[in-house]
Amino acid sequence: MKTVIKAAAAVLMASLVLLLAACSVKPAPESSSDQTTSSAGSAEQTASETSADQTAAELKAEVSVASQNETEAPAEAQKEISGERSDPGDIYDATGFVSVTDVVPDVILEIRYYSTYNFIGDRVRGYEEPVALLSKEAAYALKNAADTLREKGYRLKIFDAYRPQTAVDHFVEWAEDLDDVRMKQYFYPELDKSVLFDYGYIARYSGHSRGCTVDLTLFDMDTGEEVDMGGSFDYFGELSHPDYPGVTEQQYKNRMLLQDAMTGCGFRACQTEWWDFKLIDEPYPDTYFSFPVSLDSLKY
Repeated sequence: MKTVIKAAAAVLMASLVLLLAACSVKPAPESSSDQTTSSAGSAEQTASETSADQTAAELKAEVSVASQNETEAPAEAQKEISGERSDPGDIYDATGFVSVTDVVPDVILEIRYYSTYNFIGDRVRGYEEPVALLSKEAAYALKNAADTLREKGYRLKIFDAYRPQTAVDHFVEWAEDLDDVRMKQYFYPELDKSVLFDYGYIARYSGHSRGCTVDLTLFDMDTGEEVDMGGSFDYFGELSHPDYPGVTEQQYKNRMLLQDAMTGCGFRACQTEWWDFKLIDEPYPDTYFSFPVSLDSLKY
């Protein structure tokens, strides 16, 4: 009996050993190639996700910088223009004015009223230096026109810009002196001096004194000469009208080249003087300043 029990116990123990062995068997590991592929796939996915995150971050950064630049650049340009302004109630306050050469460095200056070659025949009062001053708004609008024309091979040449009321008063005094006709043959040969007020060639107030009117022409960089406009600056007569029919086709095209560039940048053309342009959106529409034409007048 004992022998049977021992045999049964041995069988039972063997079964338990086999059962435990079966339960302890581990699944076969993945082959090395499958494991490598899986690891590589996981690495690629991780790298791809990292790369995507970096790219997104970089793009976001670039967009942020671009947006910042788009916001800051105009603001900076606006700062240049708006900055400190002149007091419209103070005719000697040049705070809102600049020297044109500071804004358009390659502009050519021939400030006629600083010289004696003008319709008066003397240096005009108020012109202390041969410089061109304008309100900031007019100067930057002029820069746009200069940039446009430079691409076509031209530079701007300025005869007059800001003109103090002191100078305008000098014009009036000269016009009222009918005996002074020293420069008649050069500037008004067809007219009697007595009609200069009636025809509007001389006025008691000028848009130039508001700092937004400029007299200018084109300079051809290829020829090294002024462009032929079919008439000279400050000539009192119909010849100076931009659409005067007596000029040649090429002279008319030259006038229109200048006019199109200026009117395309915010200026209005004068109907009687091909060289005269006034900024439409004037910052000081009711003020006739009288500080001297001099760099010392500016307040930077």
